[in-house]
Amino acid sequence: MKIDMNVASLSGSTPLCFEINDLVIAGWAGRDKEAMEHHIRELEALGVKRPETTPTFYRVAANRLTTGGRIECNGSASSGEVETVIIAQGGKLYVGIGSDHTDREVETYGITVSKQMCDKPVGAEVWPFDEVAPHWDSLIIRSWLTADGKRSLYQEGTVAGLLDPADVIARYTQGADLPDGTAILGGTTPAIGGIRPGEVFECELEDPVLSRKLHLVYEIKELPISG
Repeated sequence: MKIDMNVASLSGSTPLCFEINDLVIAGWAGRDKEAMEHHIRELEALGVKRPETTPTFYRVAANRLTTGGRIECNGSASSGEVETVIIAQGGKLYVGIGSDHTDREVETYGITVSKQMCDKPVGAEVWPFDEVAPHWDSLIIRSWLTADGKRSLYQEGTVAGLLDPADVIARYTQGADLPDGTAILGGTTPAIGGIRPGEVFECELEDPVLSRKLHLVYEIKELPISG
């Protein structure tokens, strides 16, 4: 699938149409074992079985990726989680912000299926990866959830608690370069106050070294479950 984005580099801004052939979710991609165990327990509390190995790479249909401002989900059991997104194109890597929006009820009996149930929103702007690679661990991911009309901080932490992209890619490709047309969501941080649904989800990737941010905001429309 094709997705129009904007590359915001230190030298300026350039539109670029990305050809996404493979969408991959890197689950349980924590470098900080304590934080990862916290997230595993969060999901266990919802009935999700702990993984046999970490990280686990879940394949999702590429057309689930979207820069739209609203997604539609069946029922009220879905929720988002902020993640960095690494995209390979033209022999280069780009980094953006996204949300692994997942149906938590389905996740209790099939994680792979649950990943396929919901669209995966991404911000329409990315940075060249080589501009942030030298100070990657200083990047900060945040999210806010609006539930019942109240907006609150939902997640916050540096990516130092997650596996480095080079490590994630090497594990996924068994040491090869990431193929062009591949997008990988690279893991998340624990939710403040527990995993829960809402009406609006906001994400942010902050680069404190180069003083810039990437943003993503989307609404969740709940569809009825009939039968």
